[in-house]
Amino acid sequence: MRDVLVVALVVSIALTALRRPWIGVLGWTWIGLMNPHKQAWGFATTMPVAMIVAGATLIGFATFKDKRWDIRRPPSMVLSLFVAWMAVTIPFAFYPNSAWAYYVGVLKIQLMIFVAMVLLQERKHIDLLVLTIVASLGYYGVKGGLFTILKGGSHLVWGPAGTFIEGNNELALALIATIPLMRYLQLQTRTQWKRTTWSVAMLLMAASALGSHSRGALLAIIGMVGLLIMRSRNRFGLTVLAICGGLILVGIMPAEWSTRMGTINTYEEDTSAMSRLDAWTMAYNVAKANFFGGGFDMWTPATYGAYYPLARLIVVAHSIYFQVLGELGFVGLTLFILIWALLWREFGRIVRVARGDPGKQWAVDLAGLCQVSLIGYLLGGAFLSLAYWDMPYNLIVIAVCLRRLLESPVPIKETVVLPKWFERLIT
Repeated sequence: MRDVLVVALVVSIALTALRRPWIGVLGWTWIGLMNPHKQAWGFATTMPVAMIVAGATLIGFATFKDKRWDIRRPPSMVLSLFVAWMAVTIPFAFYPNSAWAYYVGVLKIQLMIFVAMVLLQERKHIDLLVLTIVASLGYYGVKGGLFTILKGGSHLVWGPAGTFIEGNNELALALIATIPLMRYLQLQTRTQWKRTTWSVAMLLMAASALGSHSRGALLAIIGMVGLLIMRSRNRFGLTVLAICGGLILVGIMPAEWSTRMGTINTYEEDTSAMSRLDAWTMAYNVAKANFFGGGFDMWTPATYGAYYPLARLIVVAHSIYFQVLGELGFVGLTLFILIWALLWREFGRIVRVARGDPGKQWAVDLAGLCQVSLIGYLLGGAFLSLAYWDMPYNLIVIAVCLRRLLESPVPIKETVVLPKWFERLIT
């Protein structure tokens, strides 16, 4: 039954995308982040659902007349250079064939990111993109939070198999980066029971992140909650909620969770932590010796043997920064960091432009909370290999579309009409 439902949804999205390709963008985002076919048990698990939706979206894109090509913003332009630099490094990769196969996967993601920038034009487009991200990752967060509470935090929470967020640490980072977007949706609702529902959902997302037993997630959520409170309209209320929620969640976690979190201060005694330092040292040595880096999929025993034979374990980078440094060299790392620095500044500009206008308060809320989400990704990503994961690049899409909406000399006409029951559900 699950397989039939997934296939029916995918086919419906693909057929709709032929006429309204922006629906295909949302469908692609849903598939890329949630991987719904991984929740099925039969034939749907191996179907190329992403390719089906992407193909239909690109066909619809080719025939769509109202494209908006004004997407040249600093973050998107540097992102273009970053993707181009990836291609430049492939001939110099340690394993060119493997690097090319990996690059094709990354290129598919980035192609759809740029298609989204062109097609998503209205506020409802942006809100629906945010809702798609929240629903896709919130599914695992709410379910994982309930599991954590019911099991007393004694079992790890995992993501869908065979995806970017399969690991417990990776899923935790995904949930942390999603909580601010959930907060944005809460701010747009006017009904008290809906706002309360969003609060419960955010608490469950945090519980799921803690239930991953990820030390990086703990550090990321502390930093992100601090910034979230600073950006909140109700600092005192959110501070009280954060403290109370934190005490409750930490209180239900088992002793082994506290022991593992305590190793943050004694990382020298932890093999996992030390193996990450070894990986970072090896990545630095590769970048220092190879201008173009070692290329995608370079994390092999042979590479470790040549560039850091003292390593305790053979592991991947466990850091978005050292992942890019090792694979794409210092040039790649510079471009990667520049993307996020410019994105932060772009959201800051949006806040300054829209602040003071009641009709644009939603843009202020969204831009500020996207900054919080970005901080969660950048902090948590310091300990995980998620440099090419879809979700943070969708923040670039949001920034580009927001700037276009705010700077358009003529208000963009709203053409998206949602069913009234759906409007009432989300507002």
